[in-house]
Amino acid sequence: MTSSTTNTTDAPGPAGTFSVGGEYRVGRLGFGAMRLPTGPGPGREAALAVARRAVERGVTLIDTAHLYGWGANEELLAEALHPYPDGLLITTKVGVVRSGPEGWAYDARPESLREQVEQALRRLRTERVGLLQLHRIDPKVPVAEQVGALGELRREGKIGHTGLSEVTTAQLAEARQTAEIASVQNRYNLFDREHEPVLEACEAAGIAFLPWRPVAAAAEAGRSSAPAAVAAEHGATVPQVLLAWLLARSPVVLPIPGTASLAHLEENLAAADLRLTDSQRRLLDRTAAPDQRDDHH
Repeated sequence: MTSSTTNTTDAPGPAGTFSVGGEYRVGRLGFGAMRLPTGPGPGREAALAVARRAVERGVTLIDTAHLYGWGANEELLAEALHPYPDGLLITTKVGVVRSGPEGWAYDARPESLREQVEQALRRLRTERVGLLQLHRIDPKVPVAEQVGALGELRREGKIGHTGLSEVTTAQLAEARQTAEIASVQNRYNLFDREHEPVLEACEAAGIAFLPWRPVAAAAEAGRSSAPAAVAAEHGATVPQVLLAWLLARSPVVLPIPGTASLAHLEENLAAADLRLTDSQRRLLDRTAAPDQRDDHH
């Protein structure tokens, strides 16, 4: 069964909001928790403070995954934010498991996904994950079985909405034959637009598109003067320009920049106030520097 979402946008705040799955209306500038340190000591205390400050500043979408510290990141967010405030959507990802001391492997067998979701619920201290994303399509398991397993968990009330990560347009279309897809999380930024067709498919279907590595390309901005020139015109930073470009790119785009620094968090969130002119957007649109590295997001 092919189904579509009824996501819509409005703009009560600087960057507007987006309704994920027609249920969770979140601010379009979210927070990626991957970089938060989870070990004991001052780093952990700082990480707790960053997560709490993000919510205090109005962030309503936080992204995590089993892969991030093999559950430690989810536990950190629960320690920082539980009981969760109304309106906060924490999305996590399953579908990969530990393989060896530092490696990971695909595992999206239905029975494994069920166990991974149960573990995520325990770590997040919740009975329902509002948005559960399949971290990777497992090439050994039919897509319909993977997505169908998450659909069954949704019918049981353990998942609110289903998302995908690092998928092609063909995989997205195939998954939508089995279940409603509320989000796609692919690598995408000003300098890396390999997944432009996926973004366009999401826009056409009203599916949230969460670009990861949204500002990692800031270090590569030296390849082009365009981001720096636009930043200078606004009295802003290059990362802020990169986030502003993403927000302007499509109303379905929900960037999730991550940081372990309070100062950097404030810098990222301030990007919601930055408005690019048409000429600045055209200048940035002509900027490209392909970068296809996979940071095991």
